[in-house]
Amino acid sequence: MTSQIAAFLLSVSALHAADYSFDDAQALLKTNCAKCHQGKVALGGFNLAKYPTEASISADYPKWANVLARVRSREMPPKSAPAPTVDQREDFTGWLEQTLRAAACSSGAKPKAPPSRRLNRNEYTATIRDLLNIPVNAGTGLPADGAGGEGFDNAGETLMLSPIHAEKFLDAAKLALDYGLKDPKSRAGFIIADPSDKLTADQAAQKVLAAFLPRAFRRPVTDAELARYLDLFQRAQKRGDSYQQAIEYALEGVLISPHFLFRLEKDDYALASRLSYFLWGSMPDKKLFDLARDGKMKDPEIMQQQVVRMLKDIKAMEFCERFVEQWLGTRELGRDIKPDPKLFKEYYDAEMQAAIRYEPILFFQEILANDLSLLNLIDSKFSVLTNKSGKLYGLKIKDLKSQPLRFDLPEGSHRGGLLSMAAVLAVSSYPTRTSPVLRGKWVLESILGTPPPPPPPNVPALKENHEGDRPATMRERLTQHRADPVCASCHNRMDPIGFGLERYDVLGRWRTEDSGKPIDAKGLLPDGSEFDGPDELKKVLLTRKDLVIRNLTTKLLGYALGRGLTLEDSCEVDRIVKVVAQNNYSAHTLVKEIVLSAPFRAQESKP
Repeated sequence: MTSQIAAFLLSVSALHAADYSFDDAQALLKTNCAKCHQGKVALGGFNLAKYPTEASISADYPKWANVLARVRSREMPPKSAPAPTVDQREDFTGWLEQTLRAAACSSGAKPKAPPSRRLNRNEYTATIRDLLNIPVNAGTGLPADGAGGEGFDNAGETLMLSPIHAEKFLDAAKLALDYGLKDPKSRAGFIIADPSDKLTADQAAQKVLAAFLPRAFRRPVTDAELARYLDLFQRAQKRGDSYQQAIEYALEGVLISPHFLFRLEKDDYALASRLSYFLWGSMPDKKLFDLARDGKMKDPEIMQQQVVRMLKDIKAMEFCERFVEQWLGTRELGRDIKPDPKLFKEYYDAEMQAAIRYEPILFFQEILANDLSLLNLIDSKFSVLTNKSGKLYGLKIKDLKSQPLRFDLPEGSHRGGLLSMAAVLAVSSYPTRTSPVLRGKWVLESILGTPPPPPPPNVPALKENHEGDRPATMRERLTQHRADPVCASCHNRMDPIGFGLERYDVLGRWRTEDSGKPIDAKGLLPDGSEFDGPDELKKVLLTRKDLVIRNLTTKLLGYALGRGLTLEDSCEVDRIVKVVAQNNYSAHTLVKEIVLSAPFRAQESKP
């Protein structure tokens, strides 16, 4: 079975075991790597002579995990060395991944705990909002956070604290407190005492800080910590500040403390915060604080009950928005990716843009809140629609309104699941036209988790239609493009999938012609599977449902942990996928198994 089949069918690992051997790997290493990694002068101290057997590679799997990453990303071999073909590289990396995963899973290695990390911009905004009860986007002036880990902006390795962050966080704290102190309802929630005949200024400040600090730090505080911030209040009073000015100064100090800005999860309250930032993107509520105080957060039954409660809460909407838009890449729609305004003017209506953007988000939320089958992501008999999106799709459904609601789809609508949604189809297109290449690549990456290798250098651009030329369909132009063997190696796995989606235009409208010719939406996968159009493509994907669920599990676990997954984590992913399949692909089962998993519950060692 070739590497092309492996790229589409299942986890790279499973298929290569039967068709690729240690001897095959040795032959590739000898041809492409031994010149630099052999003998006393082996580069980087990495000597291939130390690994004469498969067992010796397995025994040193952490080092070989680095080899896997560098070969897969084409860092190795270097440009000066003979390069393996695309198929050879994928055969080798597939075999090596399976070998290393087996070694990692059998080693009994302790799971890596989620890292301590700074609140990202969205988490900061939501935490300030819930802490002070203010409807203000306090994080609007903060720098944007880059993606890391499994592709999300909550990854610990990217959430550093630069000097510009420190300055911006102080500005944000002042903005938030100024609003909160001026708003009577908000102020009453955190300024719980003022000086009176019965309370001195110090006594009132101590009451305020004693209630505020544990919520801000998301854990109990020590007397020394309370004294530190009371001292800030007293110093402000000594310089002549009023009570409100002085308490505001002390609270600013709280809001720029590492204990507020960072998730330092090394105590008994760690699980409450971890669960809350996973499913709500914000600080724990009173219920979670109370469970942590009573020592009940480690109870698996309690954790599962909280998952259900939290997924049904409106605050889960923020989780759905952040996870879905980054997982599917739809966050870029309207930012870096914009349909051509002349060709697709329908998009440039505010209500239409909102309907398109939120369809996959609300669809995912519907699945989670109601514990529906995750297979709805591949194909479904319902969607979340507005009058604008319904009109865009040409659907004849009564009672569509301006607000998005769940509706059953008419028979033969060619809708259902993520693949038919305008947001997905637009971000996998160019501004002026569709792209089977981008759409095929999107399915491989976002749905199947089997991305194609990066393109080789100097790839010729796809020939466009020009005035006076004989009009050519997208399929005809790509057929010419694939005549180059270098291009064909990757396009043969991407294009057939993308062809199946060609009956949707850039905005997801159904069409039957391209350049005045009937659209041929037939696809032939490397394993021989044939399909015609999106409806049949979805049926093919359903036969690979466990691969789809494995990719979703990988992404969701990486998001929950705030880091990239390791080989040890892949063993836990396999376990979760098995449990989810045994429970009819229940959405709640997936989330419950993630929060009960060893890496999610692991604690960092205390210093």
